[in-house]
This record gives sequence, structure tokens and C-alpha cells, in this order.
Amino acid sequence: MLTKRIIPCLDVKDGRTVKGINFVNLTDVGDAVDLGKRYAQLGADELVYLDISATSEERATFTKLVERISDNINIPFTVGGGISTIEDAARLLDAGADKISINSAAIRNPQLIDEIAQRYGSQFVVIAIDARLEADGLWHATTHGGKRSTELELFSWAREAQERGAGELLFTSMNHDGTREGYPCDVYARLSEALSIPVIASGGAGSVAHIAEVLTDGRADAALAASIFHYGEITPYELKLQLKQQGICVRV
Repeated sequence: MLTKRIIPCLDVKDGRTVKGINFVNLTDVGDAVDLGKRYAQLGADELVYLDISATSEERATFTKLVERISDNINIPFTVGGGISTIEDAARLLDAGADKISINSAAIRNPQLIDEIAQRYGSQFVVIAIDARLEADGLWHATTHGGKRSTELELFSWAREAQERGAGELLFTSMNHDGTREGYPCDVYARLSEALSIPVIASGGAGSVAHIAEVLTDGRADAALAASIFHYGEITPYELKLQLKQQGICVRV
């Protein structure tokens, strides 16, 4: 049985960790490095840092911040936001990131997935898809922090990304993000069935039950969460203890 991972997500704007609903109405919840270091000490398996303003404002992810994270944190971490070229990816990996996450840039230029995977290996490439269930009944991938909808359909785009060399999929439901009402487990189960790469669930965790559900019924390989950690409701270690009590294989 494969071990399920618990991954706190830190949305970063100007070096600070922020939290909102659908990336708007943001509130400051702490220094990005200090908060990540605390989560590492409290049992997180990995961390994800997303510079949520980088793509929409056409800025590169802060390399200096990645260097600080690498100097202070001893667990794997993924960095995303503003990565639009293989040079951007190289700079972040050289700064100490274990993986890079690409979203909007991959939609604009799918060949970017191939280029990074061919140079560094699939294990370095996380394809992030922020998708929204639209009126036509399909999940459409979005760009620019969920602000712009595309014609790309979630499942076909996820399969293409895997074929191009993505090593993991980080799927965020824009219908659920920040709502704390749970994950769309049926969608995660379909993704896990369709793909051979790990699927990370993101967007909607409000309780231990939600995370347990997406790791079992949703068949996700990892659960990403923010609010329940940022607001001190539970630590990653406490969460994993409760998951283990429910028979879910986690590292504690």
C-alpha cells in the first residue's frame, strides 16, 4: 500500500503567505519561510509554494525566496507561479526547489512540459490544473489564478500533460477552493483511473473527514490543504494520526 502524503499549501504574494477564496479577498497569514519551517517540524510530508500573483502580473517567482526556503526547510518543496520558460525552471531548481509546478504557461505552450521533463526528468515536473465546472457540464482548465477560462477539458489536458512528461498532477477545483466544503471526490477518482502519475488533491479541505474521503473514495495520492493548517485548527502530524486511525497509510 502506497503511503499517502499530506502537503500544506502556501499561497505567496510579495513574500508573505496569504489565504482567500478563489485567490481573492486575501488575508495575510504569516511569513512564507517561517510558516513552511513550522509545518516541516509539525509533520508535513512536503510543501507547495505558489506565487499566486506571478503569472497574472507577468513576474518571475522570487528566486531569493526559494533560496531562503531551501536553506531553512528539510522536506521536499514544490514552487509554482510565473514559470514560463525552461530558464525559469532551471533558476528555481538551482535555487533549491525540489520540483516546479507549471500551469498557465503549459497551457500557452504545452511543449514546455516536454522540454523541462527531457532536461531534468519527469520527477521535477508537476502540472497544475485549476479547473472549473462550467454550465456545459465539463471541467474547463483556467489560467491566471482561475480568472480566465479556456476550452481545454480537464481530463484530456491531464492525459496530454502526462504523455508530455509531467510526473505529478496537482488539480484544484475552482468551484471548491477556499470553501472548506470538501473535495469533488468523484473527479479525483476519475483522474486517478485515467492517469498513471500521482494525483494531488487541492481545493476545499475543511476537516479531517474531507481529507480522508479524498484519499480513499477519491483515490488521490496526496492531499493539499491550507486553511485548516494556517488557522491553527490542526497540525499535519495530528491530521496524520487521525488518518492512520482510520486505516489510511501515512508516515507518522
